[in-house]
Amino acid sequence: MIVDTVEEFVGHLPPVTALGGLDLGTKTIGVAVSDNLRQVSTPLETIRRKKFTTDAARLLDIINERNLGGLILGLPRNMDGTEGPRCQSTRAFARNLEKLTDIPITFWDERLSTVAAERALLEADTSRKRRAEVIDHVAAGYILQGVLDRMRHL
Repeated sequence: MIVDTVEEFVGHLPPVTALGGLDLGTKTIGVAVSDNLRQVSTPLETIRRKKFTTDAARLLDIINERNLGGLILGLPRNMDGTEGPRCQSTRAFARNLEKLTDIPITFWDERLSTVAAERALLEADTSRKRRAEVIDHVAAGYILQGVLDRMRHL
């Protein structure tokens, strides 16, 4: 089920389950997960995109392995807040994924999440090669942490 707001999303979550965050790119999907108390987001892995069925199969494996109660997809809005082709692609991905799982799915404005992840990796003196390997799931961690922080204030 796809829900539009974090407030509505929280109402559909089972108690004491971890959440997953996704940073959907054209070539990769960054994945992050939270703890069961939904306090801390941890970058998990980057999936190299192939085709939807393959990508979805890996995501469903993660959902089952980690017993995730919900998914948050980063919504790449334009800087003026409008939705462009990448947002449409993300929403289409969510609609297709919704057919394969019963857990609630919502979106989070991901503007500048990759910039924040890049800055954090630079501050940690991460090599260029290593940054390229981890940037997507670190960005997914920023997306998920944003939702976790928001949920604490509801």
